[in-house]
Amino acid sequence: MEIFLQLRSKIPIYEQIVTQVKQLIISGSLKDGDPIPSMRALSKTLQVSVITVQKAYEELQRKGYIESLAGRGTFIQARDTSEIKQEYWDSIKNHVKEIAKLAKDSGISTAEIIELIKAVCEGGNHD
Repeated sequence: MEIFLQLRSKIPIYEQIVTQVKQLIISGSLKDGDPIPSMRALSKTLQVSVITVQKAYEELQRKGYIESLAGRGTFIQARDTSEIKQEYWDSIKNHVKEIAKLAKDSGISTAEIIELIKAVCEGGNHD
């Protein structure tokens, strides 16, 4: 399980871990029953506090993405990826609502916003 942290990001490290595990599940890289590193092992690999990894694992377990079995380890738990995609969809929808309000308040047209989104999604730099 490869996780890459952006230490200068405004996103907390535990959230980066949670997000990347969910992305690995959606992509099929992590499947039901796959083992994941222990909290201690992952914290050592990522060079972060065990408490940070513990917080991420607790969040993942609370949402049903992983399962810890005493004496056996921690494993990916069967999960319908459509639920994960729905979480992302809901988040995107909320961001779009924010963008729409900002655009309306500033007089920026819907067409301009759509072009901006296309450029960003295609990797272009649109300033």
